[in-house]
Amino acid sequence: MNTSIYDKTAKGREEIATRRDGLAPRLRSLLVLIDGRRTEEELLRNVAGLGLAIAAVHELLAGEYIVLSTSYASMAEAPAEPPAPEPEPAPELPAATQVQQFQSVYQFYNQTIKSTIGLRGFTLQLKVEKASSVDELRQLRAPYLEAVQKAKGSDTAAALALQLDRLLGFN
Repeated sequence: MNTSIYDKTAKGREEIATRRDGLAPRLRSLLVLIDGRRTEEELLRNVAGLGLAIAAVHELLAGEYIVLSTSYASMAEAPAEPPAPEPEPAPELPAATQVQQFQSVYQFYNQTIKSTIGLRGFTLQLKVEKASSVDELRQLRAPYLEAVQKAKGSDTAAALALQLDRLLGFN
């Protein structure tokens, strides 16, 4: 069985960060999940509930949001997934940038807690509302990812962790 693995292009990463091209929400969800490690099969299984099929992958390819990074004849040939390293905080940012970062992380938590965790995320949502600095929002990373994993599974948690780590400035 052929197993294709896709990765985001610079254009794809920019679309995730800025929504510049206004990619359809369902396609954007697929794009978020593409990480250069998940197989085509895994990706399609994760987005099947959204009604997406292989045509969505081809649409992202045609739009140059993703590229085929690897194609394996069988999963036995695929390299083992390396363990996720602990993120390292970035150096201190200027005050104006910190405000923008706080707003971005705050908005990310608000949007994703509601959509992924639902009512079970109420307590976490209150903690986000009480946070007054990026460091306080950074401390909510582990409980947030744990709650997402319980609610939506490890694939969704991993995809959201990548987005969150970028916003928090982890290298």
